[in-house]
Amino acid sequence: MQTIFPYSKKLITYLTAGILMALFNFATCKYSFKDTSPIPQEVKTFRVNYLENKAQYVNTQLSPQLTEKLKQKIINTTRLQQTNADDAHYDISGYVSQYYTSTISIAGTSSTGNRLTVGFHLSFRNTLDEKKNIETDLTRTFDFDATQSLSQAEASLNDEMVKNIVDEIFNKIFSNW
Repeated sequence: MQTIFPYSKKLITYLTAGILMALFNFATCKYSFKDTSPIPQEVKTFRVNYLENKAQYVNTQLSPQLTEKLKQKIINTTRLQQTNADDAHYDISGYVSQYYTSTISIAGTSSTGNRLTVGFHLSFRNTLDEKKNIETDLTRTFDFDATQSLSQAEASLNDEMVKNIVDEIFNKIFSNW
């Protein structure tokens, strides 16, 4: 029996092979995105001071985790050496300034969604170029279901909170965004 499209089987085979090759190339492609703008050669060291929690409600795990994760991100992403000396070229400090929940959605007479807001005050001092100093406030929000208690939400959102806040601090310091 002859098909209406005699080349359709061959066409489907070529298309399938082409799609598979494209997917393979995409999957094995090493795309690289540099978070950092070029750091001047004279900058060699950084110090991350303990990032305190001065919010009205204190999540006791947040400050030590932010401090350590920020240090690790800088070590793993830049060529800078960590120091505890007062003369570090980049001196980073700050504190959690806000930590509160609010209702974001209501169905009938009940809350169905809540939002955890985390504010961070960043103080960045470039000891080699004072024009590059930064003093700013950063805020991130994290939504969670109203059926969760705050402690349950904190447990499920903790890694995401720390990662997002560290990324925002890092980008503010090291990127031209």
